[in-house]
Amino acid sequence: MSKLSTAARRLVLGRPFRSDKLGSTLLPKRIALPVFASDAISSVAYAPEEIFLVLSIAGLSAYVMTPWIGLAVAFVMIVVVASYRQNVTAYPSGGGDYEIATTNLGPTAGLTVASALLVDYVLTVAVSVSAAMSNIGSAAPFVAEHKVLVAVAAILLLMAINLRGVRESGIAFAIPTYAFIVGIFGMLGLGLFRIFVLGDEVRAESADFTMHADHGDVLGLALVFLVARAFSSGCAALTGVEAISNGVPAFRKPKSRNAATTLLMLGGISVALLMGIIVLAEKTGVQIVEHPATQLTGAPEDYRQKTLVAQLAQAVFGEFHLGFVAITVATALILILAANTAFNGFPVLGSVLAQDSYLPRQLHTRGDRLAFSNGILFLAMAAIVFVVMFDAEVTTLIQLYIVGVFVSFTLSQTGMIRHWSRLLRTESDPAARRAMIRSRLVNTVGLVCTASVLVVVLVTKFLAGAWIAILAMAVLFSLMKLIHRHYAAVAQELAEVEDGLHEVVLPSRNHAVVLVSKLHMPTLRALAYARATRPDILEAISVSVDDGETRALVHQWEDSDISVPLKVIASPYREITRPVLGYVKRITKESPRTVVTVFIPEYVVGHWWEHILHNQSALRLKTRLLFEPNVMVTSVPWQLHSSQRRKTLEPQPAPGDTRRGFVD
Repeated sequence: MSKLSTAARRLVLGRPFRSDKLGSTLLPKRIALPVFASDAISSVAYAPEEIFLVLSIAGLSAYVMTPWIGLAVAFVMIVVVASYRQNVTAYPSGGGDYEIATTNLGPTAGLTVASALLVDYVLTVAVSVSAAMSNIGSAAPFVAEHKVLVAVAAILLLMAINLRGVRESGIAFAIPTYAFIVGIFGMLGLGLFRIFVLGDEVRAESADFTMHADHGDVLGLALVFLVARAFSSGCAALTGVEAISNGVPAFRKPKSRNAATTLLMLGGISVALLMGIIVLAEKTGVQIVEHPATQLTGAPEDYRQKTLVAQLAQAVFGEFHLGFVAITVATALILILAANTAFNGFPVLGSVLAQDSYLPRQLHTRGDRLAFSNGILFLAMAAIVFVVMFDAEVTTLIQLYIVGVFVSFTLSQTGMIRHWSRLLRTESDPAARRAMIRSRLVNTVGLVCTASVLVVVLVTKFLAGAWIAILAMAVLFSLMKLIHRHYAAVAQELAEVEDGLHEVVLPSRNHAVVLVSKLHMPTLRALAYARATRPDILEAISVSVDDGETRALVHQWEDSDISVPLKVIASPYREITRPVLGYVKRITKESPRTVVTVFIPEYVVGHWWEHILHNQSALRLKTRLLFEPNVMVTSVPWQLHSSQRRKTLEPQPAPGDTRRGFVD
């Protein structure tokens, strides 16, 4: 069983890496871009579509505002990228927004950022995978009918790939990401060339339909609200920018410079793709509506609305069907792979929080492949919960999205302004001061932009579902506070000895008790070991649950040459644990400075099912005895024949051996 499980583990994860091989897993920029930026780049596949979709409520006339909304989103993108280039230079440790907010604004602000980012990472996986299932489902009916099941399978596959290590997951995702970038740029270039240079009439399949406003004319404040909502939906294109600041430790040296360069590449590609898609969509007359059956006149009865990118590909490539297929496949792939950004950002942030005692310490540990395995597992399970709860519906999940990331954006920029202001108070070099002032100005503009977007998002999306994300952040914030309080209390309690606040009283004597159920070899070994410890008092006790068996045991004991006295404890209700506990308590009560050592014979078995058949009473008793003061519990193993087979198997690494470099 152990050998089989080890083989399966190696098949999924690969051979474990030594700790000193961590440097070989670091990423060059060409791999770091798809690893950390696939989320932000892939969002251009649906962010422009969301703008068109929201504006369609007011009818075709509202589409005239699309380029201006796109420019506003692009401007915010440029500002945020410029701001985060300052962040990765000043704080390259991988704490990202959390570290910046904690250092400059205090633990509460830092924990607020952390809870917002953790929730947003989970939603990134859920939204990206669900969006991919929607795209694939339009071409494959099986996926549409079993969307939740396939989405869960996709998340598990991503989890397995990431558990193999950051570098391998980057290589696996680099080709699809670059295929999407090249494919979309190729489509945009060909489409715009045909329109502006060749003068071809490139028309989308929905261009000749007549669009109707969903709720009649939208004017005044309602129109302003609609435009604001379209802008907030388009700002989904900014999700994932912060992942690079959290993943700086995964870059090759010089880490900060490479991360800043990758951010610049991300910003340039995302802005170009966003504006290119919007311009081409306007020129080809694409119409995307929320309810095609009622809002589009002239469409066939069985008309199934394609995504914005699919309509553009169909219009540009025309009869060249292979081009259309290539674009749709690349888009679906990158939407799945966009979740990889979260799989690289969440575990690193979780490790930092665990190191600061805000999350369980297990999240700080690297696994066999030098990835933060526990964080990857936790993220996958949380994303699956959201996918199942919301039936993998993008329209529902998207309302929960981007709230957390703009909370972190805003607090991060506030922290960076305070960071530069603090350094300026002590810096005297004129050149350094000019650089700091310039950086502070960039972060100030970033604060104004991100805070404004956050307000718009909260106003336009709160009742639509953003409140769920905010509630999740509040719950996570409170949970991390409680975890930190627990770790602090434990640390203070354990430090009392060092501070001289609690004197350790040496026991006056050791009272050894050997539990006896039968007179057999395990009992004799336990007696021999207990005698070897040289206790002050040594006795054997047996709990009488069956009078006949107890009398036979007493006679057998008396007839043996064992010098240790046997005491029989009555148990009218046929319990074992409670009578033993009562006996031990009486000893410690009569002699408070006496340490009672309880020796428990146990079987060592070789099969998992044998654990069910043996040692259950011993397990319950040990569990209860551990809570008793001045009581030590010692297990005395007796190896059954089935356990002997385990000796021939390959030795298994002990917990922590990989981190210490004991396992190759």
